[in-house]
Amino acid sequence: MWSTTMACRRFINLYILVLFVGCSSPEELLQIHRGQALGTTYIVQYQGNALRYAQNQKTIDSLFEVINQSLSTYRPDSDISKINNGEENVVVDSHFKTVFHKATQVWQASDGFFDPTVGSLANAYGFGPQRPLAILGASQRDSLLALTGWDKINLTQDDRIEKKSKGIQMDFNAIAKGYMVDVIGSHLTQVGYVNFLIEIGGELLASGSNPKTKQAWKVAIDDPQQGIERTFKTVLPLKNEALATSGNYRKFRIDSLTGVKYVHSLNPHTGLPVQSKILSASVRAPNCMTADAYATALMVLPLEKGQALIAQDPELAAYWVLAQASDTTVIQSNNW
Repeated sequence: MWSTTMACRRFINLYILVLFVGCSSPEELLQIHRGQALGTTYIVQYQGNALRYAQNQKTIDSLFEVINQSLSTYRPDSDISKINNGEENVVVDSHFKTVFHKATQVWQASDGFFDPTVGSLANAYGFGPQRPLAILGASQRDSLLALTGWDKINLTQDDRIEKKSKGIQMDFNAIAKGYMVDVIGSHLTQVGYVNFLIEIGGELLASGSNPKTKQAWKVAIDDPQQGIERTFKTVLPLKNEALATSGNYRKFRIDSLTGVKYVHSLNPHTGLPVQSKILSASVRAPNCMTADAYATALMVLPLEKGQALIAQDPELAAYWVLAQASDTTVIQSNNW
């Protein structure tokens, strides 16, 4: 009798365990990876098997390492740093080439307002890996403008970069985060994940739906005039597309001698920091690299030209937050 009772208890316990596991299949769990990369934070969320968590983290780390080695201006031994320092025999990889070609496309579409050769200017104003210039007058700025222009560099057939001047500095910071988001998204798709959300420094890519809500992922655009507590200008659903936001309300520098405020959006035609009512620009696009590049372009372009640029491409949608006397106002494209 005793053994029969124990056997029944074991059967019941096993039955309950099977039901528990069945209701909490690893395939239904939301896996979350958090960390730091590319000088900012990232979070990767996906619906998948917890047993693959460690391997996925290893893959994410390796992807960051490969792309940093190719595109990071903050790594002195990266390919882009070597090229910026005048090395001529650097053979660039597929990541570099993909970003280069997208940069060329957006540079052409934006009439040169998106230009990754603002690296020398960015350094001079204190937004690059090098020390800013103590004095940046008109003559110094003109000298740096001579080193600016995407048409002054060329990607050769043997995958090398030719520059018209050794002093030209490339900077892919306005597009690299978006590209990294796409690379991770491509990996997740290739290994079979359908529902995921990737965010690196505010650049986002959403696929499928949130497994917790069974609805599209919900993402937010920051209020540029938020106080101590973080507030949002809008919250929107995002499914099978990307969203990138660029803004001057966080990334700026105050000159310790003059007190002048320099924003990080630089006009490649004048060499000056942009003076504009545009506080932030957000772009929705099929991929995050495209969204990232166009969001940067919209921070430099005059509003009317930015609106015309977005209207030319039905795959793009944009949302601007503009400063007013005591508040902000919003303008969005018709397809937002």
